[in-house]
Amino acid sequence: MIRLLTILSLFALTACETVEGFGRDLKKAGDKIEEEASEG
Repeated sequence: MIRLLTILSLFALTACETVEGFGRDLKKAGDKIEEEASEG
């Protein structure tokens, strides 16, 4: 859980200059959440 929160925090701190960039980051975060959920 801590690892997941760390990853999400890193995405939140990453500067996104465009809506498209934000969308990509959001998708990556969602993919990581799915991966974490399937592992444990």
